[in-house]
Amino acid sequence: MYSNNPILRIAGILAIVVTTVVGLMSAAYCQEWNSGEFNDIEVLVKPTLDSLIAKEDTDHDKRITIDDPHIPDTDRGNRRFWITTLGGKKYEVDETYYLANLLEDLKLAEDEGKDTITLNGADIFRTPVQRIAESIKNLYWAGLTRRIDEAGLEKTFTDEKIKTVDGFNYVYVPHGDTLGYDYFSEVAHTRPNFNMRVVMLPAKVTPKYIEGLNGRPGILSLKLCKEPDGKITAAPFVVPGGRFNELYGWDSYFITLGLLEDGKTALAKSMVDNFIYEIDHYGKILNANRTYYLTRSQPPFFTSMALAVYDDLPKNEETKAWLEKVLEAAIKQYTNYWMGPSHLTKTGLSRYYDDGIGPPPEVEPHRYRYLYAEYAKKYSMSEEHFKDEYLSGKLKVPSLDMFFKNDRAMRESGNDASYRLQYDCVDLVTADLNSLLYKEETNIADIIEDDFGGEVRLGGRTERSSTWYDKAEKRKKLMTKYLWNEKAGMFFDYNFVTGRQTGYVAATTFYPLWAKLATKRQAEELVKHALPLLDTPGGIVGSTEKSRGPITKDRPQTQWDYPFGWSPQQILTWVGLKNYGYTKLARELAYKWLYTITVNAYNYNGTIAEKYDVVDRSSQVFAEYGNVGTKFSYITRQGFGWTNASYVFGLTFLTKKLISDLDRLIPPEWVFGK
Repeated sequence: MYSNNPILRIAGILAIVVTTVVGLMSAAYCQEWNSGEFNDIEVLVKPTLDSLIAKEDTDHDKRITIDDPHIPDTDRGNRRFWITTLGGKKYEVDETYYLANLLEDLKLAEDEGKDTITLNGADIFRTPVQRIAESIKNLYWAGLTRRIDEAGLEKTFTDEKIKTVDGFNYVYVPHGDTLGYDYFSEVAHTRPNFNMRVVMLPAKVTPKYIEGLNGRPGILSLKLCKEPDGKITAAPFVVPGGRFNELYGWDSYFITLGLLEDGKTALAKSMVDNFIYEIDHYGKILNANRTYYLTRSQPPFFTSMALAVYDDLPKNEETKAWLEKVLEAAIKQYTNYWMGPSHLTKTGLSRYYDDGIGPPPEVEPHRYRYLYAEYAKKYSMSEEHFKDEYLSGKLKVPSLDMFFKNDRAMRESGNDASYRLQYDCVDLVTADLNSLLYKEETNIADIIEDDFGGEVRLGGRTERSSTWYDKAEKRKKLMTKYLWNEKAGMFFDYNFVTGRQTGYVAATTFYPLWAKLATKRQAEELVKHALPLLDTPGGIVGSTEKSRGPITKDRPQTQWDYPFGWSPQQILTWVGLKNYGYTKLARELAYKWLYTITVNAYNYNGTIAEKYDVVDRSSQVFAEYGNVGTKFSYITRQGFGWTNASYVFGLTFLTKKLISDLDRLIPPEWVFGK
């Protein structure tokens, strides 16, 4: 409504004209930036960053996400932010995803100490697939790379899991590694600020000895090399991320697939070298290189990991010598550990097992509260009193001892926690472990056959490919006998104590496809019967809801069961289906998983999480200890190791059209009509 006062009317008209002109000018600049030319603009870093956070981070979590309550501009309903250049021009950025991209670029510049930054629209408005893939390649892998040396320990000692009862930071070196012991002792001397103690492990590391380290946990040394000039260098490796700040067993296989796709072959090879060191000095690839993991391994992917790296290396005498070291280490671990007395069962198949004593100390205290409360009630004690009496050894509770024995074995499986394994893991020969051991056997046989002419002399004995092919064939027959269920058309775990299959429907039923041990008909049955039960909007789910069972106060949600999905389950299923000619199905499943990652990164400031609710396609997961990779400020610099890998590896399954569809965030059901 215009005022009746002529002066005010003129002033109002002039204000409208000025506002319109300024708006058109601003819009013109914005249009110029979005027109495809994407000219560079120079802005002040801190004022722009502060203004962006103040306006768009309305829930004050130092991120810009779809969860920020939005106060719309008066003249336009969607989110938008105006950047003012050093020359006084204004450029517009709107929508949550693009604002988050702007936030990331400004924060990186601030961390580099820059007062100004040259922004380019091509970067801010980059499509999500390209930006995620480039961030993984150029930022996340570097953010996850570690070394166990003087420089690396500075970061390691900031980890919350390094805390000890006496306040010292411990580095443990395996018996006989004098190079490592001398090096770390010198570091302790020259860096008193590390508050560091170096301990050489005994020649025989017993479960009782490891239990005695519970108050003094520490990092375990990995491969060091002495250069010709005398300098000591450490072999680098990639960690999963977040609270998982060490070299993990099976994570490393999937991480390696991503590193190789991104051309980081030397780093992938270095991870294999660290595993050779672990097998030679600790007797196995460890769950991770910390003292409380000395009693267990993780699912065996060693030869598959090494062969993936070998395929990328030049074929010369040096590479062949390296492959021979791989082969020797693989046979040592297979024979002494996986086929040793703790793991080999009367069925001829192997199980997961952990020689450790009592509750695993790395697990968060709240994890077992419901269990302690249940036992405290039976013994008419308070929860704290019962816990103190039990952990001190004053109170003997055999059933609780057995629970922790199963719990520890479950953690060797990597599926911690899952009701598939929680209560009887030590009594199970599983489809996943024995598929992996079949793959180790065939890989060893193939290496001897293809690279050493059918036989090779290792450690004073002759290894023949025919022997290893026979081992694989024997395991295949035993798996069909004990684990294959003809009626259900699936592989199930087998309880060798009760003499029955568990019937628990889980993603591990697809492992035989990945290992190429299933027959063509078994593959058809799995696609017909198992896939419809485990295929969800966001990818392959860990288990069916029916198998998982009800969730109650005393029976908490487990993160490896329904409704959650993880990168290993996706990758192994894609490759398994492709092995048997189901390429189209593999492609659809890869798209579903990549869409889940992409849409969450798009809506949540670049989030790349360790796991997802694949039923709801959400990264907002709070099972057990939450979801690593979802909590950060301003910018994720790491993502999560195997999720990063699944993204770049998964893209190789998609056609150009599907990548274009993914870039436009078209949901799978619209792409595939399901």
